[in-house]
Amino acid sequence: MPLVNMKPLLRDAMDNGYAVAAFNLVDYGTTKAMVAAAEELNAPVICQTSAKTIQYWSHREIVSWVRTVAEDSPVPVVLHLDHCKDLAMIEKCAQSGWTSIMIDASALPFEENLEISKRVREIAEKYGVGMEAELGQIMGVEDDMHVAEEDSVLTDPDDAKRFCDALDLSAFACAVGTAHGYYKGEPKVDFDRIQRINALTRTPMALHGGTGLSDETFAKAIARGAAKVNISTNLKHVFVESFVKYHEENPKDYEPLRLIDAQYQASKAMFAGFIEKFGGKGRAPAYLAKAA
Repeated sequence: MPLVNMKPLLRDAMDNGYAVAAFNLVDYGTTKAMVAAAEELNAPVICQTSAKTIQYWSHREIVSWVRTVAEDSPVPVVLHLDHCKDLAMIEKCAQSGWTSIMIDASALPFEENLEISKRVREIAEKYGVGMEAELGQIMGVEDDMHVAEEDSVLTDPDDAKRFCDALDLSAFACAVGTAHGYYKGEPKVDFDRIQRINALTRTPMALHGGTGLSDETFAKAIARGAAKVNISTNLKHVFVESFVKYHEENPKDYEPLRLIDAQYQASKAMFAGFIEKFGGKGRAPAYLAKAA
């Protein structure tokens, strides 16, 4: 089926108590694996791209991968631009076939962040795509952005309401104690803050920094309104480690397709695990029936 807009999909997730898994693709193989995992579980999925992945592969190549695997798929697939600060890149993505875009101006003061996000809102409306924006500083490393723990700023619920009321977002990314990358200690996720923000904004929350969180943490966050959960770092490790592991176990096998398949199977299993964990299994038919 054609790629879908993220906004109604996440609204369905929030209303029905599950979250859609969002994975940062690396190449065509990981793109194919995440959609295949979603198909096996009859679940929706979000294929995300970082700015540096686009810079490496190009808009045209990435759109061709995702459209190729989605067009014959019976499940809803979103192509989403993850953390981006470059308005030219954001518009290029919306123009090229992404069905959701994210502006991350969270390092700026509230009013500046809101003003830039409003400009991206105009881009989203122009091309008919979904939009995510961020308020608060999420600690850790994402793409080429580094936020130290002492510099992280948890999102104020009242500011979140003002922000979301002005933007009509598909997804709202905010700082609630999660972190990008692997956690060095026990994550201190503020569940009361998640619940308060969602009660005030009624906007599907995007939970960034999903890699390394416990099943209990995921369940509590989703029950309080997290409707999109991002997984990036975990895939990077599986992508590299599965390739290396196969070669170590089969040192004389230099058939590239077997190494690539080992990588594909490991990635697909990881995707399926998270999709099921977030409650996405079996959700596609009801969503599609409602959307028809």
